Amino acid sequence: MLVCPVCKGPLEDRRHADTAGKALPARELVCPADRLAFPVRDGIPVMLASEARVLDAEGDGA
Repeated sequence: MLVCPVCKGPLEDRRHADTAGKALPARELVCPADRLAFPVRDGIPVMLASEARVLDAEGDGA
């Protein structure tokens, strides 16, 4: 089981159906506590804080 590398909290698996025209990866692991989204590239989670996308207050990202 993967946990957030920053706070060790649980992650949510998010899949984006339509990423055309958006800078969102097709799949991310999201930490709601830290409002960070970690990309999944070629089926491999990139669990580096420096690679995480910061989410806005609604959880959608900037």
